[in-house]
Amino acid sequence: MIASELFKKARKIEIATRRLVDERLAGQYHSVFKGRGLIFSDVRQYMPGDDVRAIDWNVSARMSQAHVKQFVEERDRTVNLVIDMSASVRFGTRAASKRDTAAELAAMVAFSAIRNNDRVGLYIVTDRVERFVPPKKGKKHVMRVVGEILAFEPRSRRTDLAAGLDFLGKIARRRSVVFLVSDFLSTGWERAMRITAQRHDLVPVVITDRVEDALPSVGLCMFEDMETGEVVEVDTSGAGAVEYRRRIEAQRTARDAALRRMSVDVVEVHTDRPYVDALVAFFKARARRLAHG
Repeated sequence: MIASELFKKARKIEIATRRLVDERLAGQYHSVFKGRGLIFSDVRQYMPGDDVRAIDWNVSARMSQAHVKQFVEERDRTVNLVIDMSASVRFGTRAASKRDTAAELAAMVAFSAIRNNDRVGLYIVTDRVERFVPPKKGKKHVMRVVGEILAFEPRSRRTDLAAGLDFLGKIARRRSVVFLVSDFLSTGWERAMRITAQRHDLVPVVITDRVEDALPSVGLCMFEDMETGEVVEVDTSGAGAVEYRRRIEAQRTARDAALRRMSVDVVEVHTDRPYVDALVAFFKARARRLAHG
């Protein structure tokens, strides 16, 4: 993608996601991702209804009137975007590829973060971390993050999410919010995710394309594995299609069971549906859980 096309696409994503953040996610991000605590801000005169435990007795004695302490939330939070950019994420058959969906969703999370004065970091992963952008604040930085995702050309076709999470664990020493965006078609990530979930607020984002669920019935076809390059012939109108569907269902069942065992909030995104709906549903569900927790 040439520079002018990249800028136009990044700008288009910025306009769309900032509007969606303002219209659909206003306040929801802030409510489910709290800051590190409260810090003292100021004192003011006591008013009926104020909590008496907040009275600053030293100031009250000097002023001969009751005064209460005021506190503000200390944000100082970091949101780390861990984006799977292996070959399988290039797949897409309808409105967008899984890669494009990942870029737009990451942009929406990033703009929500900077609106709340949080930092945003980026880890682009294949079977290793191929690109790392240290966390910073501000719109200019978020535009760089979006541009990095759009322009990225992986050196490896394969996937190893555990390698990406292990790298994150060495770099991100303080607790952060980690959005792990992937199609989760690989294996071997459960242990690394469990460790990450203990140290950080981990949010797996599962991106799928519905055509991957079942093969269209079009007779004999040649299929190439996007990560290994292996080519196989499949009868999409016969037993081959049945076997493919069985394997896909088994893989999805195993993936969902592994995520449930970690007790994390999962966002499920489909390339042919608005990703913002999935994010809104996630924020609402997490808010309800926190309210009852």
